[in-house]
Amino acid sequence: MGDMYADVIVDISSGQLDKTYQYSIPEQLLSVAVMGAPVIIPFGTAKREGYIVGISGEPKIAVERIKPITAVKEKGQVIESQMIALAYFIRENFGATMNDALHTVLPVKQAVRRVEKKTLVSDAGMDVLKDALEKAVRRGYAARERLLRRLISDGELLWETVTGELSISSPTVQALVREGIVKVLVKESYRNPLTSLLKLNEGEGEEKSLKPLPPLNASQQKIHDRIAADLSAGVHKTYLVHGVTGSGKTEVYLSVIEEVVRAGRQVIMLIPEIALTYQTLLRFYRRFGDRVSVLHSRMSAGERYDQSLRAKNGEIDIIIGPRSALFTPFERLGLIILDEEHEASYKSEMPPKYHAREVAIERARLSGASVILGSATPSLWAYESAMRGEFTLFTLKERAVPGALMPTVSVVDLREELAAGNRMIFSRALQEKMRKRLLSGQQTMLFLNRRGYAGFVSCRSCGHVMKCPHCDISMTEHDNGTLVCHYCGERRKKPATCPSCGSKYIAGFGTGTQKIEEGVKKIFPEARVLRMDADTTKKKESYSEILSSFSRGEADILVGTQMIVKGHDFPNVTLVGILAADLSLNSGDYQAAERTFDLLAQAAGRAGRGRLLGEVVIQTYQPDHYAIKSAAEADYEGFFRQEMAYRRALSYPPVSHVMVVLILSVKEARADSAAQLIAGAAGEFIKENGLCTTVVGPAPASLAKANDLYRRMVYFKETDYSWLTALKNFLEGYILYSEHFKNVNIQFDFDPVSGY
Repeated sequence: MGDMYADVIVDISSGQLDKTYQYSIPEQLLSVAVMGAPVIIPFGTAKREGYIVGISGEPKIAVERIKPITAVKEKGQVIESQMIALAYFIRENFGATMNDALHTVLPVKQAVRRVEKKTLVSDAGMDVLKDALEKAVRRGYAARERLLRRLISDGELLWETVTGELSISSPTVQALVREGIVKVLVKESYRNPLTSLLKLNEGEGEEKSLKPLPPLNASQQKIHDRIAADLSAGVHKTYLVHGVTGSGKTEVYLSVIEEVVRAGRQVIMLIPEIALTYQTLLRFYRRFGDRVSVLHSRMSAGERYDQSLRAKNGEIDIIIGPRSALFTPFERLGLIILDEEHEASYKSEMPPKYHAREVAIERARLSGASVILGSATPSLWAYESAMRGEFTLFTLKERAVPGALMPTVSVVDLREELAAGNRMIFSRALQEKMRKRLLSGQQTMLFLNRRGYAGFVSCRSCGHVMKCPHCDISMTEHDNGTLVCHYCGERRKKPATCPSCGSKYIAGFGTGTQKIEEGVKKIFPEARVLRMDADTTKKKESYSEILSSFSRGEADILVGTQMIVKGHDFPNVTLVGILAADLSLNSGDYQAAERTFDLLAQAAGRAGRGRLLGEVVIQTYQPDHYAIKSAAEADYEGFFRQEMAYRRALSYPPVSHVMVVLILSVKEARADSAAQLIAGAAGEFIKENGLCTTVVGPAPASLAKANDLYRRMVYFKETDYSWLTALKNFLEGYILYSEHFKNVNIQFDFDPVSGY
C-alpha cells in the first residue's frame, strides 16, 4: 500500500467546515485513522485537535510540506465522530459533496444570544435583612423598604418582579449589593419552544401531572414484547410496523420508548410534516414531560440552538421533529422512529438529496440503536425489504379504539356527474353527506389531492389523460400548447378533442383550496370553515392554531391539501371528502400510483377514529384504476402486488435504482452542451465496464426553466446500486477536471421521490 493522506477539519465548532488541511497517516496509525476519527495534529507552532473527513492516496500539495498526524485519540468526542462518519455515508450514497454533507449533519454554529434568568437573593441571614429593613424605614428609603419586605417574605425574587411589580431601580439594588445585603444571580436559561404550543391547549384540560400509557391491546402488546426482548438482549434491528389508520401505532412507539428511556438511552422521533408536531408533541409531553422537546425549521435560531445544546448535555431524552431532527446530537441514542415512513418529505429536495430512512438506519448502526418504521401505507421500498427478510414486519389490522371500525368508502365517478349536469366541485352524494354532518354537529374534512400536479391534460367526459406512448406517464402542457414528456423528451401538439371519446371537454386541470372554501360557503353559508394550505400556514404557529381550533370544535369543515390528512386524530370527524382523487395519478413520474394510493388511504383514515362510524367519498375520473380501487377497499397487499408488477415490467425502483443528473445554467446552450457531454461520458463508462445501465436523455426537466436557470436532466437506471455510485464518482471527476462545466451547476439524485 502506498502512502495515505487524511483531510482534517481542525475546529468544527467555528462553522468553517469547508476548510480542511491534509496530513499524512503514519503506518502505525493506518488501522485507526478512519473517517470521523478524532486526531491530534501539528498546527502552526502548537498541537490541535481535529477530525478526519477524507482519506486518499493522493497528495494535494508538495509531499515535503505535508506533516504527519501525531496521534489518533482513543476516547474522542463520540458524537462528532459519528456525525462525520454519517456525513461520509451521505456523500458516498446520495451524490453530495463532503462539504454539503458536513453542513447537514453538523449545522453551522450561529451567534445566538443566550437567554439569561436573573434573581435576587440574600445569604446574609435574616437578622441582617431585618436590621437593613429597620434602617430603611427610619431613613424613609421607600424603595429599599419595599424590596427588603418582599425579600424577607419570599426569600428569592425574579428580576422581572423587582423592576416591574416593585418598581425598584438598578442603583437601589446595586447599593444593597455593595453593602453585602443581597446578591444578583445570573443563570443561562433555555428558550422553550413548547410554551406557545401548550398555551394553545390550555382550554383542553391539560394535565400537569404525567399521564400513564393506556393498556395496550393484544396486537400492540405482542409488538412491544418482541421489540423489548430484542432491546433487553442487546439486539438492534430495523422493524416495520404496518398498521391500518387508527390502529394505535403511536401507543406502540410510546411503550417501546419507555423501555429505551428506562435503560438510559435517548430517542429520535421523526414525523414527516411540521403540521404533525401539534398532536404528537402533546401526546409525548403528557407522558414524558420536560424530558421531551422538538426541533423544526419554524423555530427561531435561538430555540433550535438551545434544544441542540440540551440534547448534547443529556438534559432531554426524546426529540420530535421532521427530517432534520435526525441529526440531533444525542450521545446515548437507543432508538430512531420514522412515523409515516412512506412520506416523500423524508427525502431532501436540496443537496445533499439524502433519504432520512436510509440515513436513520446508518446512524442507528453507528450508535448501536434500533429503528422502527411505521405506516398504514408503507413505501414499496420498505415493504419489499421486509418481504426479503431485511426488516422485521409487524401488522396491526384493526383500529385500537374499542368498537371503532374502518370507515365505509364510496367512489363517485365524476364523468357521470358531468353527464347528469353537475359541473360543481362537489358531487351530489358528497353535498348530501356534508349537510347531514352539519345538522348532527359532526365535522367534515375536505382534501384536495394536488400533490404532484404538473399541468396534465385530461378529458372531463371520459377521464382520458394524455400520456407518453413510450413511458406510460402523463405529459405536461406548456404555454405554447405543446405536450411534453419529461422522461424521454417526446413532444406532441395538444389535441382539440379527446382522442378517446371525441369530447370537446379536454383541458388542463385547475382548482385550489381557496376555490373549494368559497364553494363550501356558497352551498352552506351557515358552516364554519377553516382552510389549511401553504397560504394560511406562513406564520410560525399557524399549524398549531388551525389544528387546535378544529380540535376544539370551533369549525365544522376543514379544507386543505395533503397536510391535513397525515396522522391527525379528530374523533368528531365522521366524513372525509376526497376531491379530484386522481390528480396525483397524472403527476408525470413513475411513483404516481403509489403516491395516489398513499394519499387516499391516509385521507380515508381520518374518518371515524372515535366511536362514531366514518364515511369517505372519493371523487374521481378514473374509478377503475387499481390505486383508487385498492385505496377504497383498504387493500394494501393488493396494491403492492399490482404496483410491483408495474415496477418490474419497466425496471423502476425498488426493482432497479435510478440516478438523475440535474444540470442548471443561466445559459440555455451551456446547459444543453453540459447535458450532452455528461450523457456521452456516462455512455463510455457504461460501455467500458460492460454494464446494462439504461440511459434516458438528455431532456428538459419538467420545470425547464426556473429563477433564470435552464434545467436539463440525464436519467440512469441500474439494478446494482454500487455501479450507479461508481458512475457518479466517475462523472464527478470528469466534471471537476473539464473546462466545459464552468458556471454550470450539477446535482446528483438517487432514487428520487418526485419528478424533475
